[in-house]
Amino acid sequence: MAKSLSILFVTSEVFPFIRVGELGDISHSYTLAMREYGNDVRVMFPKYGVISERKNRIHEINRLRDMPIPVGEKVELATVKSSSINNPRAKVQAYITCNYCYYDQKKAVYDDPKTGSPLSDNDERFIFFSRSVIETCLILGWFPDIIHCNDWQTSLIPAFAKILFPNKFKKTKFLLSINDFQEQGIFPENTFDKTLFPADSKSKFIHKNKFNFLKGGIEYSDFITTHSPAYLQEIMQSSTYSNGLNKILIEKDGKILGLKIGIDQWVWKPNHDNEIKQKFETDFFSYKVTNKKELLRIFGLEYGDEPLIGMISNLKDSSGISVFLEAVPAIFAEDVKIVMIVDGENEYKNQLKKVAKDFPTKFSLKFGLENSLLHQIFAGSDIFLIPSKYESNGWKALTSLSYGTVPVARATGANLEFIKDYKSGNDGGNGFLFNDFKADSLIKTLGLALQKYKIRTEWEDLALRIMETDTSWSPTLKKYDEIYRTILKD
Repeated sequence: MAKSLSILFVTSEVFPFIRVGELGDISHSYTLAMREYGNDVRVMFPKYGVISERKNRIHEINRLRDMPIPVGEKVELATVKSSSINNPRAKVQAYITCNYCYYDQKKAVYDDPKTGSPLSDNDERFIFFSRSVIETCLILGWFPDIIHCNDWQTSLIPAFAKILFPNKFKKTKFLLSINDFQEQGIFPENTFDKTLFPADSKSKFIHKNKFNFLKGGIEYSDFITTHSPAYLQEIMQSSTYSNGLNKILIEKDGKILGLKIGIDQWVWKPNHDNEIKQKFETDFFSYKVTNKKELLRIFGLEYGDEPLIGMISNLKDSSGISVFLEAVPAIFAEDVKIVMIVDGENEYKNQLKKVAKDFPTKFSLKFGLENSLLHQIFAGSDIFLIPSKYESNGWKALTSLSYGTVPVARATGANLEFIKDYKSGNDGGNGFLFNDFKADSLIKTLGLALQKYKIRTEWEDLALRIMETDTSWSPTLKKYDEIYRTILKD
């Protein structure tokens, strides 16, 4: 048995403390799976004002109180507290950075909940958080083998360690996982001054005359991963998708890899799921109908024999919400119902409210990522619609398969890792894919799925078969462990 590695997994969100998107679930399931795999994993994230200390059993660590953290000419105090995440087979210790100015007083994570615009001091908030990670290691005298960073919010950590404390972190290696290339942490050039990095390092962080957190992370990390090989290829080949960072990624040849995600087998499996109306045992029809009725009740729609389509959207253009809205009249010409969970604040929200008003017996939506409802929408829907412009991790596709909910998705990025187009019978297909980011393409493919739904025995065979998909982290954990051990030898 190989020696257990010490890993600090740093993220801007982790369930059950905070979930804004798929990263919250990925952070939760990956750290527990890697702990169960045999490595000493700990997780660290900020305590936003929306996180309850009492509910999440967060407590103080005496040594980590009131640590001075410089941000430009200011010094703010960080107190790092502790809690844990767990499932029936593993437990992971959590370190949580607290500060009143940057986190507690703001009832928000990244964006202003009223306007939907990014918080104006996000650069300082995540400079502060990144530096608090470094200071925590210094005070504890704990320099893990691996610090695993995620997205732009943690991308400065490798630079803080290597530029400011190279001797202390000389044995630590840094891996950066990029979940979404559209979010790069782009700020005015003078944000560089707030980091207190030496002037000769500035070029590593400047891209298109702006300070770019993600660029700095790519430059200073020892290895880069994405959550999908197909998504990585799209990014590497497109200066548009990558905002021109693909040129820097190409220089990391041999030190960058796309690896598929998994989901927590104790959280997102219908035979274990305590959040849904009825768990799956042996009777698929009973499981699906009971959960479908409950889902429709929650959304205020009547139960009927027609197919029920589920959707979850953050209202960003990348989610494909514009294509869905264009397709609405044609979709509702069919005998079908749609329920939708929405998170975000922009003009699309008002357009969706109008759809609900125009089709009150066929369409209903709810706002906010309430946990039990997320589980119920996967269990109760017959079809899950994912009209992505691009897809970085495939979490919705993978989770829908787990619940026997057939995905209809655009053929892009991580959707291609998990969905094979279904034709008929036992051809290995497990969903329906459309190629063009256009309403006509969505309508045609969804129509094919609705026709198949009418052939009930074939549909139930498909749904039962897709539930057998291996949705675990197992195939990917070994690869991450190998990467960790390889870069430690460099």
